[in-house]
Amino acid sequence: MAISKELLDILACPKCKGDIYLNESQDGLTCNNCRLLYEIRDDIPIMLIEEAKPLDS
Repeated sequence: MAISKELLDILACPKCKGDIYLNESQDGLTCNNCRLLYEIRDDIPIMLIEEAKPLDS
């Protein structure tokens, strides 16, 4: 896993400040409240709201 558990524990969604979770393919962080996916590129989470991708329903 590229993202450590300690980092995941302190990261929050930049839009709603809610919890985020590593997705199943471990290539992004998901906010269930906002239905957004924040990609992980080169082991760095891209936590910009304008870069987030909406999750499919």
